[in-house]
Amino acid sequence: MVRPDERDLAGQAGSGLLLDQLRLLQDSGLVHVEVAWRDHPLWSPFIRRLREACPQLLVGAASVVQREALAELADLDLRYAMSPCWDPILLDQARRQGILLVPGVFSPTEVMQAIRCGCRLVKLFPAATLGCRYWSRLLVPLGERPAVIAAGGLAVSDLEQWLSAGHDAVALGRRVIGPDGVDEHLLRWLQASPMERRCHPTG
Repeated sequence: MVRPDERDLAGQAGSGLLLDQLRLLQDSGLVHVEVAWRDHPLWSPFIRRLREACPQLLVGAASVVQREALAELADLDLRYAMSPCWDPILLDQARRQGILLVPGVFSPTEVMQAIRCGCRLVKLFPAATLGCRYWSRLLVPLGERPAVIAAGGLAVSDLEQWLSAGHDAVALGRRVIGPDGVDEHLLRWLQASPMERRCHPTG
């Protein structure tokens, strides 16, 4: 998950700016990227530039907590988004607009509510606070669980551990991409084979 700053939104270019960093990640094998939604007139133009510059990336939105965000996503034809919280009203609105909204869940109660609302994919947030074994411990009391994306406070060095613990995906953000560039450990992980990732854990 990435957050464009004012320079990114204004369309500036350069090795330290987000669009160029995302192009590098795409060329290294990244498939999905979520851009934090902002109530800003230049957010939509940034998304259009991103999709033009990185056509192989599947672009979604993150930090979606408002109905206004869904309308903008629909105008851009962004088909998926992630929310940090559980909001069944927002979830229903997203479905009505043909957008897959991945809700954030924290407690067993929220996970069960997501299951009852038909969610097949949820975001465990903040994952680092809950710990790597939290999700597996829900199997006994809940029985069934949706697919899960672990997000919040995780680093490249956490990838293999969290994926091995049963999480279907791991979302990374501020800790791997920023003003100093893209974390070299992430680039190596993306370019490595599954066997190389297991034999040479990131550090």
